[in-house]
Amino acid sequence: MKSLRSSVFAFTLRAALPITSLVKAMVFAHLLTTVSTGLVRAQGQAGRTDERVIDIPSPFGADQRVLFVAPSKPRAVIVMLPGGSGDIGLSNGGEIRHDDNFVVRTRTQWVAKGYAVVIPDTIDGLNLRGLRSSPRYARVVESLIEFAHDQVGAPVFLLGTSQGSIAAMNGAAHAPSGTLAGLILTESVAVMGGSHETVFDADPQGVRVPALVLANQDDRCDVAPPAMAPKIAAAISRSPEVKAVTVSGGLSRSDRECGSLSPHGYYGIEDKVITIISDWMQDHLH
Repeated sequence: MKSLRSSVFAFTLRAALPITSLVKAMVFAHLLTTVSTGLVRAQGQAGRTDERVIDIPSPFGADQRVLFVAPSKPRAVIVMLPGGSGDIGLSNGGEIRHDDNFVVRTRTQWVAKGYAVVIPDTIDGLNLRGLRSSPRYARVVESLIEFAHDQVGAPVFLLGTSQGSIAAMNGAAHAPSGTLAGLILTESVAVMGGSHETVFDADPQGVRVPALVLANQDDRCDVAPPAMAPKIAAAISRSPEVKAVTVSGGLSRSDRECGSLSPHGYYGIEDKVITIISDWMQDHLH
């Protein structure tokens, strides 16, 4: 039954039928009234951390499970879009089956710097490869931005890594005006590979918020070459400000060059990368 539901959802996602304003309003009204919460954790009043697993209705029927982690007074919220298939295996109790991805394994480091994070799991176990640049998936990202605003009254940033950068670009290109403070793309898929989509398929000309493109010169992933970072930045031609930054370093524990525990996933240089991104976001808080 689960595979059938995933197939139906994938077909719906690719259909690209328009959604009326009335339906959109109904979706978000439903979102606000039918959220279910799993794990809830808090730590001491001085350094209080709010951690919740929340199932929210996606714009397409199947639930979207997200992990929300926040310090007591977040300076901003980061919607973090993982790479690969998008499946992190998030349980209702807070366990994460696949937690190697850069944006997943560093979540406590972002919270320590004062940022709340929203990390979505894939919808109903669906493999997101090939779907992230679609108009329908842009609506999924929009619902995550809306959710982030509902949780914290602070600016919201989109951060995507590897395949997740396609989703971040697409979401930023179609986010309603005023809902997004900035876009961060890390080790972006810019060369066509097995997913049959790249960040260039995700409407980069539609992005109208400040953007940061980060690339590791030691990344050997064949679909995310660091030399493409300037081309990605140039494609975001309508943004008020685009900055391309190059880093270096990283260790390899993954079997694949595109694996999470490699220079592609900033393994071993997480602190350096987080500091660069955090400083950039701080300059764009308003």
